[in-house]
Amino acid sequence: MNKKTTPTFDPDAPAAAGSLFGLPYTTGNAKIVALPVPWDATVSYRTGASKGPKAILNASCQVDLFDEHIPNAWKIGIAMDTYPKEVEKTNSALRKNAERYINAFVDGKAETKPMEAIRNDINKKCDELRKWIKQRSLTFLKKNKIVALIGGDHSTPLGLMQAVSEQYDSFGILHIDAHCDLRNAYEGFTFSHASIMFNALKIKNMEKLVQVGIRDFSEGEKKVIEDSKGRIRLFSDKSMKEKMYEGYTWQQIASKIIEQLPQNIYISFDIDGLDPKLCPNTGTPVPGGLEFQQALYLIEQVVEAGKKIISFDINEVAPGADEWDANVGARLLYKISNQAALSQV
Repeated sequence: MNKKTTPTFDPDAPAAAGSLFGLPYTTGNAKIVALPVPWDATVSYRTGASKGPKAILNASCQVDLFDEHIPNAWKIGIAMDTYPKEVEKTNSALRKNAERYINAFVDGKAETKPMEAIRNDINKKCDELRKWIKQRSLTFLKKNKIVALIGGDHSTPLGLMQAVSEQYDSFGILHIDAHCDLRNAYEGFTFSHASIMFNALKIKNMEKLVQVGIRDFSEGEKKVIEDSKGRIRLFSDKSMKEKMYEGYTWQQIASKIIEQLPQNIYISFDIDGLDPKLCPNTGTPVPGGLEFQQALYLIEQVVEAGKKIISFDINEVAPGADEWDANVGARLLYKISNQAALSQV
C-alpha cells in the first residue's frame, strides 16, 4: 500500500474532476500508473475506442472508492500519465487513410501503389507507437510501478507486453475477449487489433496464452491454437457455458483456467469479453460473454491462488452518448488495479 497519501483526503467525499478517481496521486507517488493511448487507427468495424482513455478518466469520478475485499484500497495510489495529444492527433490523421485502404481492401483493390503506400505508412506509424509505448512503460516499470495501459483499440498493448518481457524472465497472458486476435496482419495491418495475440506470441518468454470468453474466431486462428503445442489454451464462451449448463460452477471453471496460468500474469482485457449489455458501443460486440462480477471473480481467484499480476490493459472502451461503456471500464480499472496491487504485497 502507498503511504504517501494526502492526510486531508476524504474517500467518501464527491470526487474532484481532473484526476483518476479523484485521487490525490501523481505518477511519482502512485503504485499504479495508467497509460492512456487514444488510438484506433486500424479498427475494422466501428471506431470510438480512441475516446476511451478520456471517457474512463471522466467516468472514474463517479466510482465509489470503497472495496469490500481490500481495506483502504484507495491508499494503493492510482494516477494517469500525461495525456498524449500527439498520439491522438496522429491517430485522427491515420484513420482517414485507413478507411480508404480498408474500403479498397474489401473491394479487392488494395494491391495498387497508392494503397500500398497508405498501408506501409500506417504500419510504420503503428510501429512507432509501439516503440513509444514500450519506452514509456519501461520508465515506470523500472521504478517498480504497475503499468495499466488504457486503450484505444486492442493493438495498443503490444509495446507494454514487450516492456514487461524485459522486466520478467517469464510470464503468461490471461486474455479476456470475444475474439482470439490471432490473425496475421489482418487486412494488411501488421499491428491490427485483430493481431495483438498473434504478435504477442513472438515474445519468447511469454510462456502461456490463456484465452477466456472467446465467441468469434476463424479456422486459421483455430489452427494457430492447435499448432501451439499447448502454449495457447482456449476457454471459449460456448465450452464454459455448456459446462455450467451441465452443473459445473463458475468456481470450478475458474480453477481450471487458473491451473493453466504460470506464476507471473499479464491481464489483457478487451471489454467486449463482457456481455454486450455492458459494452454496447464497443467496436465489435458479440452475443454472449462474461458478466461483470464473473470476470472480477476470476481475477480475484487468480490472486487467491498466489499468482502475481505484473501488468494489465483495458481496451476497446468506446463511449456512447451516455458513456455507459466508460462507466463499466472505469470500474474494471479500479477493481483490477486493486487486485494487481494485492497480488504484489
